[in-house]
Amino acid sequence: MTEQYKKTKIKQSRYQIIAADLASKIVDREYEVGQKLYARSSLASKYGVSSETARRAIAVLQDLGIVQATKGSGVYIQSYEEAAKFVHQLKDVQSVNEIQHDVFESIKKQRDELDRLENLSQELVSRTNRFHSLNPFAPFNVTVNSECLYLGMTIQELNFWQNTTATIVGIKREDEILLSPGPYASIKENDVIYFIGNEASFDVVKNFLYKG
Repeated sequence: MTEQYKKTKIKQSRYQIIAADLASKIVDREYEVGQKLYARSSLASKYGVSSETARRAIAVLQDLGIVQATKGSGVYIQSYEEAAKFVHQLKDVQSVNEIQHDVFESIKKQRDELDRLENLSQELVSRTNRFHSLNPFAPFNVTVNSECLYLGMTIQELNFWQNTTATIVGIKREDEILLSPGPYASIKENDVIYFIGNEASFDVVKNFLYKG
């Protein structure tokens, strides 16, 4: 779904662009009400388009009441107010398109971040498995909640290994995973602590974190 959004682009027809440009010139007072516009052929030459494209641009402005086209007389500016309304509507559409673009960019960044988190998780599992192959330990994890007795303290201050005989191999915090955290890494609420030890380590660590 996101890939489809990434490929979606808003594109205006050439005659719509010309109509918008003429309306903007009316709003900027480059053309006055009652003033005659270029002939279609001149308009086509000015914008480098075909006569049919110029005709369509004039037709858009005429339908909106911005100009009046009379056969044999030419095209005259009819309403400054309608031109201003048209220009404001175009700006609103552009704002919506910009918001849409920002939303799609945000979705892409979130997908990239999820991919990064998945890669980090795989790396954590890979490192734990490698460690497990060299040691008779099994990987465990425990989530830290508000009842933990040691919130804000570092691994060194906890004397974690001395108190549990377990070794912390990673800490997951929100969308990031800190692999092989050093002694100055702190424990915070909602952290997921990954550790290795013997079969009793899981209960020992939980008891230590919540019962002292």
